[in-house]
Amino acid sequence: MADRKSSPVTIKKYANRRLYNTATSTYVTLEDLAVMVKEGTEFNVYDAKTGDEITRSVLTQIIMEAENSGNSVLPVPFLRQLIGFYGGNMEPVLGKYLEQSMQAFTSNQEKMRDVMSQMTGGIFPVASFEEMGKQNMAMFERTMKMFTPLATGDVQEAGRRMREESEKSLSELQDQLDKLQRQIGDIVKGGRK
Repeated sequence: MADRKSSPVTIKKYANRRLYNTATSTYVTLEDLAVMVKEGTEFNVYDAKTGDEITRSVLTQIIMEAENSGNSVLPVPFLRQLIGFYGGNMEPVLGKYLEQSMQAFTSNQEKMRDVMSQMTGGIFPVASFEEMGKQNMAMFERTMKMFTPLATGDVQEAGRRMREESEKSLSELQDQLDKLQRQIGDIVKGGRK
């Protein structure tokens, strides 16, 4: 896996929309690329004719396919807000913020899974994590709303809202962790609430 991260796989996209994996010398589909992403395989997609890198547009296409297949993750209000940031002066900041937020979210999910697996001997309380996932998504949506004043140039209002939302998010996260800790304690003791 270390080789995958140091040297991304090259995917070529031909005019007929076919994707060719140069590492395996096979044609692949968008679904195959989605699996590669989930497995942590780094890849770059290039237009076979022009040589232009088109990785971003192919990844966006994978998201569109997933959203249209009924596996919707992105709420409509979030998509509207995201579109509203295109062309604005906050575009670069938002991109970095979203990247870091997703990294933190992924890291927290992995840590929680590890703790739960260790504490419960592999028994996984799915309902608790589904609820936490919904709460995390709500916090993420509120965070996106914080950026709305930045798009209109009201920096002081944005700063105030960011502070309020940060305090609220931290408080909610602490409540979630406390609740999870109590549930883990109950599971370890042999009882469930």
